[in-house]
Amino acid sequence: MAPMKTDGNAIKLVKRKLIGKESASSYFIFINMSSTTGLVWTFLWGLIFPFVVWTYENVALHKPAWQLHPYKDEKFNASLAVDGQKKILSQWGGECVASDYGRTAEWRVDLHGIRNIHHIVIQYVQNKPVWDAGDFKTKSFLGFSLYISNTTVKEDGVLCFKDTNYTMTTIPNPVNITCPYHGRYVIYYNNRTHPPFPDGYSNFAYTDFCEVEVFGCLSPGLYGENCSIPCPRNCQEGHCHIVVGTCLGCLPGYRSFTCDEECEQFTYGEECSQTCGECSKGEQCNHVNGSCLNGCGVGVYGDKCDNECPEGRFGENCSQNCSLHCLVPGKCDRFTGHCVGGCQAGWKHAQCDQTCNSRMFGKHCKESCGKCLMDEQCHHINGSCLNGCNPGYYGNKCTEGINITQKYRLKNE
Repeated sequence: MAPMKTDGNAIKLVKRKLIGKESASSYFIFINMSSTTGLVWTFLWGLIFPFVVWTYENVALHKPAWQLHPYKDEKFNASLAVDGQKKILSQWGGECVASDYGRTAEWRVDLHGIRNIHHIVIQYVQNKPVWDAGDFKTKSFLGFSLYISNTTVKEDGVLCFKDTNYTMTTIPNPVNITCPYHGRYVIYYNNRTHPPFPDGYSNFAYTDFCEVEVFGCLSPGLYGENCSIPCPRNCQEGHCHIVVGTCLGCLPGYRSFTCDEECEQFTYGEECSQTCGECSKGEQCNHVNGSCLNGCGVGVYGDKCDNECPEGRFGENCSQNCSLHCLVPGKCDRFTGHCVGGCQAGWKHAQCDQTCNSRMFGKHCKESCGKCLMDEQCHHINGSCLNGCNPGYYGNKCTEGINITQKYRLKNE
């Protein structure tokens, strides 16, 4: 996974050297944020900490290093850039790295774990006592890049810095680069692969520097003065901004700069970007996993109440069965249970859950019963009289009347 970057905070730094400390550097911090919230942070920060000195450890010191195209085997090996020695800046002083001729140059240091990085200082090789355009080494470093990665592949990480503006006159030595990211590997890269090159650039790329210092916190979960303050508990992977402690992302279910607010407004999950299902009574779902604690509303089911009722079911949690007396048995609206297409003959109401009554029968209960015995309700589907007919009527539905001749015949039989 790629290292995470800050949330739009521009950190302005003014360096202040600590006397006698080779592995630490202190800075006055001024915070610029473009948003209204950032202005509030800045105001409060100024009230609480009007003058703060921050101290960070050189987390690259004596860590394993590697370079592409090493020069003369181990005499100028990559580890010389993290040995803490930078008093002799000459190429031949025994304290600096050198690479052989090449169109690409790459050097990296393994910080032995993901670190919370603040800034990186690179001390180049010098051939003159004074660093200026007259030192031919200046042209070797123009166009360089710095990456922070969790693997040895720079493309897996984040580009921390890319030189597009320095010239032989303006490139500083040492160069100090603010780089507030989390990562395990710091990778220096330069190339001369696509001529023509800008004015002042060398024809080959090199890694000729005496020291690379990576200042930050050993633990990615700490920030602030002396790296002594734990990051807020709900920061993603426990990572936060090394200066102000704002989270670089939140655990699923949380939001805000310090990830201390649960998702709301029917959202949940990472960055509160997922929408809750239809929980019972319109309740908010669980802010982390989206589950509905008290079941589902109508027409849906499942832990997150985001699955539509299967055919034949309706209502809250899809707990009710559609009527088998629907025109298509078991096919109804998943919310209301109303039968699609109406009812089979003999049944009525939207859910087809009542038989015809009031001496009616058949499709839509629109046909009238015959003269059933004692004016009983006929069969709701076919209209037959189950207990016979009233006097003077006969037939299955008691709809046929008896004439005088029939009455006489019946009387004498």
